[in-house]
Amino acid sequence: MSALTQFYYRAPKSVGIIQGTPSYEGIDINQQVTDDVRVTQYSSNGKYFAFTQSTFVTIINPDDGSIVNKIELKDVFDLQFSPQGSYLCTWEKPLKQDDGNYHNNVKIFTSIDGQLFGEYSARDQSNWKPDFTPDENLIARQFKNEIKFYEVNSKLNFNKAWSSLKIENLQNFKLSPGKNPKIAVFKPEKSGKPAIVSVYNITQAMTQPVSSKTFFKAERCTLRWNNIGTALLALASTDVDASNKSYYGETTLYLLGIAGSYDSRIHLDKEGPIHDITWSPSAREFGVVYGYMPAKTTFFDARGNTIYSLPPAPKNTILFSPHARFVLVAGFGNLQGTVDVYDRLQKFSKISSFSASNTSVCQWSPDGRYILTATTSPRLRVDNGVKVWYATGKLIFNKDFKELFAVDWRPRPLETFPPLKKLDDNPSQHSSVLEIEQKNPKPISGDSTKPKGAYRPPHQRNGNSSSTPQSLYQKEISSNLSGTSYQPPTRTKLIPGAPKPVEKESKSAAKNRKKRENKQKENSQESTPTLQTPPPSQPQQPQHQESLIVGGTQSLEEKKIRGLLKKLRAIEALKMKQAQGETLEDTQVLKIQTEDKIRSELSSLGWNE
Repeated sequence: MSALTQFYYRAPKSVGIIQGTPSYEGIDINQQVTDDVRVTQYSSNGKYFAFTQSTFVTIINPDDGSIVNKIELKDVFDLQFSPQGSYLCTWEKPLKQDDGNYHNNVKIFTSIDGQLFGEYSARDQSNWKPDFTPDENLIARQFKNEIKFYEVNSKLNFNKAWSSLKIENLQNFKLSPGKNPKIAVFKPEKSGKPAIVSVYNITQAMTQPVSSKTFFKAERCTLRWNNIGTALLALASTDVDASNKSYYGETTLYLLGIAGSYDSRIHLDKEGPIHDITWSPSAREFGVVYGYMPAKTTFFDARGNTIYSLPPAPKNTILFSPHARFVLVAGFGNLQGTVDVYDRLQKFSKISSFSASNTSVCQWSPDGRYILTATTSPRLRVDNGVKVWYATGKLIFNKDFKELFAVDWRPRPLETFPPLKKLDDNPSQHSSVLEIEQKNPKPISGDSTKPKGAYRPPHQRNGNSSSTPQSLYQKEISSNLSGTSYQPPTRTKLIPGAPKPVEKESKSAAKNRKKRENKQKENSQESTPTLQTPPPSQPQQPQHQESLIVGGTQSLEEKKIRGLLKKLRAIEALKMKQAQGETLEDTQVLKIQTEDKIRSELSSLGWNE
């Protein structure tokens, strides 16, 4: 019988374990919860589940919720299982003793019986975790300029190191997975010397690296091994961008092979930061999301050669499914939360697209068929909840929370699930989704039913999209989109000696003209009462009409109209950016809000769209 998927959730006063498809039934473990739960975690092999309270650490069997053991320990704020789940490591709040030293606040227990196996002191919560090799035979700990390795045997002795690696100006390291583990270390640039990433075989005498790469512009570095430990990605970054193109510094990506046969910088063809990198579970390729928004997503092989690039889009997250068949590319954080799923075996064809706004957690299920998204606190304190989607974009399960702190899938080996030959055309939905659909008739599905096309301003959306705009403003917008410049209508030419053409005038213009004529007549009669004003030889024209064409120059009114139309074009450009998911500055938002005022000014000048 194949295994079922499972995930846990942590709320302020409760912890829950929920089985996956098809039942989504809960495993009741709240009888074990008597206080606020601070930390929760599955073991890497999914065998155990642990959570901490103010005075206890509880390890349970996630299959049925039964207690494996309960460890009395106060003020535990963090925990971690070893790679095979044999050991549970805890971090307590450090306390200063009478002799001035801090107590051993890091403790390592055996998971099966809760016996204390080893302990040491670590004041910094961000760098306390012991690093086990995949076989759990060694533990690595970082000191100032040294990494020490300790043997894990019948009793763990942190006073006697099995081996050590001294690196001047050491910043961080990463152990590789695989049967023959290695260690990658990073040393940042200093005093004009370049930064360096080096890879060593873990032996009792580590003197020469098997591979290394030097580079500049690296104050920090994130190290990512592939699943079998044969290649390493090094994401280097700086706090300040020397070219002043970014507020967030510079990022560069390097690739190293463990045999030293190749190392190179990954050349990205778009300027901007690197948002996310991830290895495929196959270990033969990796994906990178990079560049200013809309960002570009490109896939590379294990040698750094380009395989395929997706069209630019507002994305910053990339995740491979456990079987490496599907690729999820999404835009979270300050982006709209659109999730796209591509089929790697079908030449990266898109199989679904759905919206998961305000997502703070996004994960593939261990069987590679479902996607979990969640909104958690404290990142967002409203609309907290968990959603499970099928890979085709169909919502399968929904659970809302007043406040949700954490959620995670239970790790399971891929071989415990049936092979994925094709996706289900109509996966069954849980009753939680059916209830929402009954209240809201609009389908809750990730498939986009809205027709795609070029952005149209709101005042043009109700009409025929193919109709030709008639106003000057609409003509200029249309010509800008087509790449041609707008040509104003030809003005009437004046022939010397010929009468001026009679143009139809508005009622207000005729009224103003009569007032001016009467006033001129009164002034003329007061100054020369004995003279008769000869009748005009031709009809008198409004003065503002003459100003439009004298010498072929624009009047003040037309200049003002064109200036206001220019502002409208700028506002429409900002609205297009806003519709594409870009974050606008406050001044740009205020500029959009002046649209009604500009239109009213145009109307007062006699302009009609």
